[in-house]
Amino acid sequence: MLRKSSERLKGDREVLLDLDTRAEAQSTECYGSLQNGSFIPPRYVNFVLVWEIRSRRKRRGKGTNMEETANEKKTIHFLKISAPWDVLVCYAEELCLRAPLQHLDLNTSARVLSKLCIPNVMTESVPNRPLDYYTCAFRKSKMSRWVNFCFYTAWLLPAAVVGTLVFVSGVIVSVNREEICNSGASYTMCPLCKTCKAWNMSEICTLTKLGYLFDHPGTVFFSVFMSFWAVTFLEYWKRKMATLAHHWDCMDFHEEEERPRPEFAAMAPTMEQNPVTGVKEPYFPEKTRLSRMFTGSMVIIMMVRLFKIFYILYCCFVVFAGTIANISSSIVNLGLILLMGQVYTALAEQLTKWEMHRTQTQYDNAFIFKVFIFQFVNFYSSPFYVAFFKGRFVGYPTNYGTLFGMRNEDCGAGGCLIELAQQLFIIMVGKQLINNIQEFILPKVKAWRQKRALAKVLGGKASHEPRRWEEDYQLVECEGLFEEYLEMVLQFGFITIFVAAFPLAPLFALLNNWVEIRLDAHKFVCEYRRPVAERAQNIGVWFNILEALSHLSVIANAFLIAFTSDFLPRLLYQYKFDNDLNGYVNFTLAYAPLNYTEYPMCRYKAFRDNNGNYTLFYWELLAVRLGFIIAFEHVVFFVLRAIDWIVPDVPESLELKMKRERYLAKQALAENQEALLVSRARAATAATPGTSSPGQ
Repeated sequence: MLRKSSERLKGDREVLLDLDTRAEAQSTECYGSLQNGSFIPPRYVNFVLVWEIRSRRKRRGKGTNMEETANEKKTIHFLKISAPWDVLVCYAEELCLRAPLQHLDLNTSARVLSKLCIPNVMTESVPNRPLDYYTCAFRKSKMSRWVNFCFYTAWLLPAAVVGTLVFVSGVIVSVNREEICNSGASYTMCPLCKTCKAWNMSEICTLTKLGYLFDHPGTVFFSVFMSFWAVTFLEYWKRKMATLAHHWDCMDFHEEEERPRPEFAAMAPTMEQNPVTGVKEPYFPEKTRLSRMFTGSMVIIMMVRLFKIFYILYCCFVVFAGTIANISSSIVNLGLILLMGQVYTALAEQLTKWEMHRTQTQYDNAFIFKVFIFQFVNFYSSPFYVAFFKGRFVGYPTNYGTLFGMRNEDCGAGGCLIELAQQLFIIMVGKQLINNIQEFILPKVKAWRQKRALAKVLGGKASHEPRRWEEDYQLVECEGLFEEYLEMVLQFGFITIFVAAFPLAPLFALLNNWVEIRLDAHKFVCEYRRPVAERAQNIGVWFNILEALSHLSVIANAFLIAFTSDFLPRLLYQYKFDNDLNGYVNFTLAYAPLNYTEYPMCRYKAFRDNNGNYTLFYWELLAVRLGFIIAFEHVVFFVLRAIDWIVPDVPESLELKMKRERYLAKQALAENQEALLVSRARAATAATPGTSSPGQ
């Protein structure tokens, strides 16, 4: 990159100083923002360093302006650091910083609502500010998360609409329920647990009607739709990330020479030369790190297994006590999940520190992976258990399956699918409500504690109004984006993995995100301090986790429809016996063996004969289920690969702009080389005696 000549730089400095002098006539100081209507701010403070013990070291900054101030009691000192405009101009050219080439319309949800002729209530009484207005106050990684969250929320709108229509279709579509509701005492069911009593099938008429809202042919369509939605969303997310990375000049940003973490430098046992920079840096043996990572992995596996064993034992002790007891147990389960989440996060942090990762990127990736594994098991264990394991190993009367001497848990009277929908609703919606309450209350509590701690240092009320940097120091220190991303990723898992059992999940996620956008905006603008600037090309390892969840959702929904839902048994019964499902309930109930004397001739749900052996229909149904899983996965994954191939990761318009930029850069370089050669030729001609210039 060619530098400006000294004459041109001097002229630019004179012009800038003249503009700066004019601006100073209007205002003496501008802290943290640009004034409206002025191109060059009179003063822009880039950083403020704060300490409570006065340091005697002389501070110097090359090319920067520093001003040290203190509060009235001289107990807190502030060092304001700013860079002159001409220094910024010079280094912006050397660092190849670009200005935005075009105005980007990033308000996706507003465009969707406008096309649907729906008023956008989220923009009422809100100033219409462009995205770049906020990037001066937030780092690119934080703005990337903000834009992605808004983009993700906009994409939830079609999923929520389709899910609501699928749910409503379960109410409208009629199904033959009289066989259960009007059965009276015709079907006496066997007890569901050791301490339970026999019951009549007609008692679950209401549960059967509710269960059909989540178990009908529309849920199969919605599962396929959400699989396509997830992959298409991720493809267009990559396009959005490419557009933002180019817009913010982070397209080719790579942290190739990232420095060691301060914690790593303080605890590293030896010093070794960096093969890239040639500078001696703190070093930790790779073999020792691998052994620590292996030990940490064993700890993770052990914790996951302990949690699974604990949950299975918890389920074994739960007896059938009606719907109210199931709901209360789900609420208790939610409380345990949130409590264990804090324990897992603290444990993952200690394990990651112990592994001694050199750079901050390596540390963040290892920490994110550990916490996600913990939280995945923590939040999804109970839904996975209800969906794929509960009621599968019950056995039959006189031959019930046991675990640790206790009878295996059976599904409730209404079936496992309605129980799964109930758990998903309580865990997902309850978690969202608690998180929103925490995001509203915790920053205020932290700010109150911060002001209370500062009041002890200040020693009393000041005689003058606090200055802007003093007010900002009273704000809460800005935390990372880890909790925000983790919340979004867990929500993405809930609306994709178990969507066949809970089609209203996208709707609740959409409503939650509309509220959370405003809560986050207030939190980051009014409650937190301004974060330190940091560049980021994309969301990093979080995107890989989202891709893994989208692929897992295809497999989970295929097994959910095949083995948990009654869709395939009804379909096979319609094909073989009766298209109107007459006699279907009686067909799915088996008689207890003759040697079962506690409740003779009671019924239980299974495709078995009077001796407890599987019938031919069971094996035919098993073949249909396995065939459906294979066909579902192959078709969906084939279409997903086609979408991935058809939709480019970089938009065509952006590709053309990038090619245009490269072409103009080559043209400028060629013109500069030509001008340099002409200048050298003229200098050589002038230095040679007895020669004349070409024009003479």
